[in-house]
Amino acid sequence: MSSSEVGKEGVRGERPGREAQIGKGLRGRGRRGGRKGGRGEKAMVPEAEFTSYYGKPVLNPPVWKSLDIAGYFFLGGLAGAGSVLAAGAQLTGRPAAARALKISSLAAIGGSAAALVHDLGRPERFYNMLRVMKPTSPMSVGSWLLAAYGPAAGAAAMLEVTGLFPRLGRAATAGAAVLGPAVAAYTAVLAADTAVPAWHEAYRELPFVFVGSAAAAAAGMALVAAPVRENAPMRTAAVFGAGLELAAAKLLERRAGLAAEPYGQGRGGAYMRAGEVLSAAGTAGCVLLGGRSRAAAALSGAALLASSACTRFGVFHAGVQSAEDPKYTVVPQRERLATRGTASAS
Repeated sequence: MSSSEVGKEGVRGERPGREAQIGKGLRGRGRRGGRKGGRGEKAMVPEAEFTSYYGKPVLNPPVWKSLDIAGYFFLGGLAGAGSVLAAGAQLTGRPAAARALKISSLAAIGGSAAALVHDLGRPERFYNMLRVMKPTSPMSVGSWLLAAYGPAAGAAAMLEVTGLFPRLGRAATAGAAVLGPAVAAYTAVLAADTAVPAWHEAYRELPFVFVGSAAAAAAGMALVAAPVRENAPMRTAAVFGAGLELAAAKLLERRAGLAAEPYGQGRGGAYMRAGEVLSAAGTAGCVLLGGRSRAAAALSGAALLASSACTRFGVFHAGVQSAEDPKYTVVPQRERLATRGTASAS
């Protein structure tokens, strides 16, 4: 609605006073002034306050439960990255670390699937998502990915514990490792495919944030569960994961502009800051003391696990905050329209 449509009688075609119901953002109304003609016009209406009809958001905020979906994000990442590290540990002769990571990956993917089904409300809804394979849908691809990864991770863990069919166990471990990176990253693609501004505008960086966070969490699990003599590669993985997550998050803040604001404010910002502090503490602890002390390695690993969980909860709540505030939807749209108008005029 342009400013020229708003005059003393309110919005065109409406009764006087109707604009108060249509939006508080239409304050300071007035007519355009300046020279006649399009080039010399100067808008006299101040920038709107970004409210919406009857005080409701422009977008419907996500109805997902934070504990279910943020937990689903975290546990899926832990499982996928854990399978990759488990395969590496097995290949390099670190049996205790490989065993611990295989078991933790199975437990994590089981918890992730349970959280997803709980949020869906009825278990058959997950089955219904497998009735169709739609490559253009992140939800469809993710459902099939979980359906393939879960049995592989389960077989790798169960055959490791029982000692049966070692060749089949190695094949299952390799299969889970191949699918692991996609399991760790696809939830970021799923979130970015929505209209939620803080997620959609971060579509380039969010998968790297999730993969880095997942790698740090899996390394943290290994530091908690494996002996010191086997944790050197895990400490390297922790540094890599924490560094990737931090770099991607900072790039997100610079590139996403206004849509990145919720990552630094409110509940989402609080979780993200807690994640950064825990990540720094866990990384420093594992590098400086993790190779010497079993207790220090375990504490550092626990900090990395907590950091990854905080990151996922921070991303979730930042998305909810951005959907609830109309400015995160309206301002980027206006900027894109202005850019297109400038380009077409030139």
